[in-house]
Amino acid sequence: MTSEAPSECFVYITLPGKVEPVTAGRFVLGRDRRDVPEGRFVYGRSYMERPNAVALDPVELKLAPRTYSTVTLGGLFGALRDASPDYWGRRVIQRHLGKAQPGEMEYLLYSPDDRAGALGFGLNQAPPAPKRTFNQTLDLANLQAITDKIVVDEEAPAAAANADAAQQVENLMLIGTSMGGARPKAVVEDEAGLWIAKFNRPDDDWNSARVEHAMLLLGRACGLTTAESRVEVVGGRDVLLVKRFDREKLEGGYLRARMVSALTLLRAEDTYQSRDKWSYVLLAEELRRVCDDPEENARELFRRMCFNALISNVDDHPRNHAVIAKAAAWKLSPAYDLTPAVPISIERRDLAMACGDAGRLASAENLLSQRARFLLDADDARGIVDAMEAQVRASWYATARTAGVNERDCEKIAGAFAYQGFRQRSKP
Repeated sequence: MTSEAPSECFVYITLPGKVEPVTAGRFVLGRDRRDVPEGRFVYGRSYMERPNAVALDPVELKLAPRTYSTVTLGGLFGALRDASPDYWGRRVIQRHLGKAQPGEMEYLLYSPDDRAGALGFGLNQAPPAPKRTFNQTLDLANLQAITDKIVVDEEAPAAAANADAAQQVENLMLIGTSMGGARPKAVVEDEAGLWIAKFNRPDDDWNSARVEHAMLLLGRACGLTTAESRVEVVGGRDVLLVKRFDREKLEGGYLRARMVSALTLLRAEDTYQSRDKWSYVLLAEELRRVCDDPEENARELFRRMCFNALISNVDDHPRNHAVIAKAAAWKLSPAYDLTPAVPISIERRDLAMACGDAGRLASAENLLSQRARFLLDADDARGIVDAMEAQVRASWYATARTAGVNERDCEKIAGAFAYQGFRQRSKP
């Protein structure tokens, strides 16, 4: 490995219905005349000639014989950023490379084959064969021990301090995935396919694995399409397993769905300066542009927005929403990363994204104020809010207990649900 990071790479894609990747084009990360980081991407001629070729994303990199360029996101196109590791995956790569701050190209090249979506990256024009073996669920105890050490920035566990240590570090390189934030995680496989294993942290306020599983179940009971999940007990500790909805297991490999985040659809960034673009209302309009069934997708987003308000999910930022395409058409992905919070205020709570005329205010009145942008009439929208509020109030506790959340943790999260200010009306 050289000390200087590569400045260009090939971009691979696994096309709909296929399990082997092909080369889609070339990405170059350089600087423009003002010495600002600039990214350039061009589709390959042979790729363009494929009858089944598809665009990498529905907004920035449409299928066309031209050179695309961008100076946003440090020169990284949104679809490529979405395939790059998240916070946790970056920590793993930093540890692997021994660098405090690798370049964006290094993050792309060193992130694992099981990254989110259908893209891949490499220095060779021909893509490598897809990975056929993954960590199994029986490896969870070992992976959990290693992630614990990364959380506290310690060395590999004593059990790994032998000839197997190098292999375990390599195994870690297979667990960082895009989309999902800072929680320690791994990708594991069982007979049903690939799962994201999310580990509890020692500093968690409650059993996050059990609580998030409960929220996915509660969301489903409220009419949302949510990711499949289950909890495994490993060495006396709970691990949440969330089914990969961008993968489908076949005998010969995995089908891969294209996937881009709401950040990309909104042409936004993770920074505070880009906060004005973080909006459910604007996202609904983007879904109407890119999805084949705009009415159902906008309706699903409205339900998801209401649910996040009713469970005080203040981590509903645009990276926690996505669209996927298993074939040519795009649609809203199943909901994931549904987590309650208990802010101090019982009169006002805000979502991470604007949801109505009053901005981010998580109130029924504000949710309903822009219902037309979600293609809903007044009665339909109010019916969704009323029914969901009743469902959350009536069943959150039973759902949590059924999911294995203990009584103490139920008491801790009780203030998250249908908080007092949800029905508060604006002052004239």
